[in-house]
Amino acid sequence: MNYLKKVAILFCVAFSAMSVAGDHHEGPSSGAKDMPGAKGVFTFQPNDWLEGQRSFWKDSDGIAPGVAGCHIGTDANGVANGRMFGEACLPNGLLVESNPGKDILHSHSNDTGHPDTFDCKAWCTDAGNTGGMCVIAAAPPCEQSAKCVCS
Repeated sequence: MNYLKKVAILFCVAFSAMSVAGDHHEGPSSGAKDMPGAKGVFTFQPNDWLEGQRSFWKDSDGIAPGVAGCHIGTDANGVANGRMFGEACLPNGLLVESNPGKDILHSHSNDTGHPDTFDCKAWCTDAGNTGGMCVIAAAPPCEQSAKCVCS
């Protein structure tokens, strides 16, 4: 197995383990609610979770399933602080899509976010394609991310 495949598998396992409550707790976020394939949000804590802390973030792509994004940690003024995580493909094939919108400074109470999940096949077929799937993709400055790729 090559290095990238190992990293992708480890990332997916780590992402699903970090999101122990990976079941959908609510419907889609307000930005995703009218988008095809939006399944709902779930509770997510990053690998470097800061218990009890309010953290601040900006999303590089907003809610865009066809674009690999990076959720970038900042201070309260929006200055990057070195924390980050990419979007991901869950073991069940759903795309984890961070929100709310591109470059919108927002906070996470208890350093816990609520990303959306998307069914890439539904998202792609609504756009007139025959299918689609979640794939690992680059999204600098994040080492790894994911997006929907249509066929």
